[in-house]
Amino acid sequence: MDWLVEPATAEGASALRAELAVFLRRHAADPDQVGDAEVAIAELLANAVEHAGGSVWVSLDWTGAQPVLTVHDLGPAFTMDLSRPEITQVRGRGLWLVSQLAKALDLVTKRGAGKRVQATLAVTRRGEASFDLSRRRVNPLPAREEAGPDGFTREPFLRALVVEMSRALADTHGPLASEESIARVGATVGGQMEDEYRHARAITGRLTPEQIADCYVRLKSAIDGDFYIISVSHDRIVLGNRRCPFGDTVRHAPALCRMTSSVFGGIAARNHGQAVVLLDERIAVGDPECRITVLLGPGAIDRTPSGHRYHGDNPDNHGDNPDPA
Repeated sequence: MDWLVEPATAEGASALRAELAVFLRRHAADPDQVGDAEVAIAELLANAVEHAGGSVWVSLDWTGAQPVLTVHDLGPAFTMDLSRPEITQVRGRGLWLVSQLAKALDLVTKRGAGKRVQATLAVTRRGEASFDLSRRRVNPLPAREEAGPDGFTREPFLRALVVEMSRALADTHGPLASEESIARVGATVGGQMEDEYRHARAITGRLTPEQIADCYVRLKSAIDGDFYIISVSHDRIVLGNRRCPFGDTVRHAPALCRMTSSVFGGIAARNHGQAVVLLDERIAVGDPECRITVLLGPGAIDRTPSGHRYHGDNPDNHGDNPDPA
């Protein structure tokens, strides 16, 4: 896994440290081991942010028994001194501390500019299944007819990547796991799309239902969807769609509709407190067009027993709390 910390601030480093700690605890054989690893991560990120003078890239590789954290930056190189610091020494304790907490610590000057610091964290992964899966034979993607004279271009490749990942999750962990993962992606993507819309339209404060509908159409049009507004009222938005951004391949992975639900529901809930997204008709399951109803405002969740439900109370969660539709 890879992250970019930009701008390289203490706040960004702290948020990434917390995210890495959650990931390590989720997969560690002994979650109590994560405390020392979290301290090591914090020191490495803090050093990079303080001295890099620019962007910081972080990678975590856990293909071995212990995770290997690598922090890349473009700051000046230095010689790593891991000797024990004096008690009276105010600074310079960070790398020594990491060397005591990690299984291994290494510094490499990059050929172009900058450096990378690599630490093997003292956390053991719990036993997991070995994946040696056979190739999909039924409707594999990308479809051969999508290739051009020089092979597959970027669009069919990326579309196939998303669809096949969704299908793989559904095959391995069930359809709800696939929908949950896509919903999580949609919550983040939707937040970014809302921010872009606000910037483009110079909007501050709560989006009106009309502005939310306009935002939906704008963001879907930008990714080659063909959404249009059917009706808008103070508590309901109804949209149609004549073309799925994923093309006909969405029929192979209907869980991808959860992306639309999560993006729409997150935006509506962040602005009106609650939202329910009803996928009334879907190209993904053979309907000629999509029809999506978004209920919004206080009490939206009480107005229907079905649909995907979203709460806007926690902006960091993007209001995503799906119930099975």
